Amino acid sequence: MKLLDKKHKIWLLDENSFDFPTLDMMNDDLVAIGGDFHPQRLVSAYENGLFPWFIDDYGYINWYSPNKRMVLYPNEIKVSKSLRKSIENKGFIVKSNENFEEVIKNCSNIKRKHEDSSWIDDNFIKAYTNLHKLGVAFSIETYSDNELVGGLYGLLINNIFCGESMFSLVSDASKVAFYHLCNQAKKNGIKLIDCQVYNPHLESLGAYEISRENYFKILKS
Repeated sequence: MKLLDKKHKIWLLDENSFDFPTLDMMNDDLVAIGGDFHPQRLVSAYENGLFPWFIDDYGYINWYSPNKRMVLYPNEIKVSKSLRKSIENKGFIVKSNENFEEVIKNCSNIKRKHEDSSWIDDNFIKAYTNLHKLGVAFSIETYSDNELVGGLYGLLINNIFCGESMFSLVSDASKVAFYHLCNQAKKNGIKLIDCQVYNPHLESLGAYEISRENYFKILKS
């Protein structure tokens, strides 16, 4: 690992090492580039407060650790009246880890504002599906009439669920999955849900931003 940009403290990762920059070595949100999707590298990244966001035009993986981290404590989820009606009346069936690959593929197809294409390309799909097979990545799925209509996926690291992405093909399907994620988290001692960066959809569910320093305190506690 060597420093590429002194001003912004962006590091080039050593292909033969799974080390990542520590908190005191970080400046901007983008903290490192390079490396690959080896399972040990991915797990090491999340254990050290980073996550891969996209592959740039030069083929480098870009690794982020935002100065402001969007998080949610499971017992602080906000359930609106309309969401409560969807949970109780729409007949959704929620399952876990039944169809992980289809969840991530659906997430990759979601068109987001200010993005020409999804960062979840075939490399991400293959890497995270592999993590799922290794028991590190998990999905929660929402079904209607036996059809997958919503869901989310992420990693479980140090009793933190590191959420990666969610999708919804019908109204409230992803919110219902998120609601069940919070319920499972409370039952299983998961202390925090990492939502990574600001998202108004997640803010409406009770997520908010904390400093990178506070996130690292929680992650390392």
